[in-house]
Amino acid sequence: QVQLVESGGGLVQPGGSLRLSCAGSGVTSQYYGIGWYRQAPGKEREWVSCISGAGITYYADSVKGRFTVSRIYTEHTVFLAMDNLKPEDTAVYYCATVMCGADVTALGSWGQGTQVTVSS
Repeated sequence: QVQLVESGGGLVQPGGSLRLSCAGSGVTSQYYGIGWYRQAPGKEREWVSCISGAGITYYADSVKGRFTVSRIYTEHTVFLAMDNLKPEDTAVYYCATVMCGADVTALGSWGQGTQVTVSS
């Protein structure tokens, strides 16, 4: 069983940056694909990005060119660097174990979420 803990959320002005972290624990956590999802108030959870066990990355069109996902295998940690943030990026961000590819499938382990608020 993989446990995931997100951190790094906060309040930022439009155009600003944040970096989220997703720390994993579990024997094989470094081999899982990790996905980032977000859920805004009153909206369904949406997929944002993922990075495969081999380090291949994928992004939703809404964040492509602004968000960058990366991982440090030895630290069992995945990062989501978010630049040029917009008010519509405001949401609770979650990381999850996924099958990461052209199609993304959540595998069942989720973090508790971290709030990102973009507002002036």
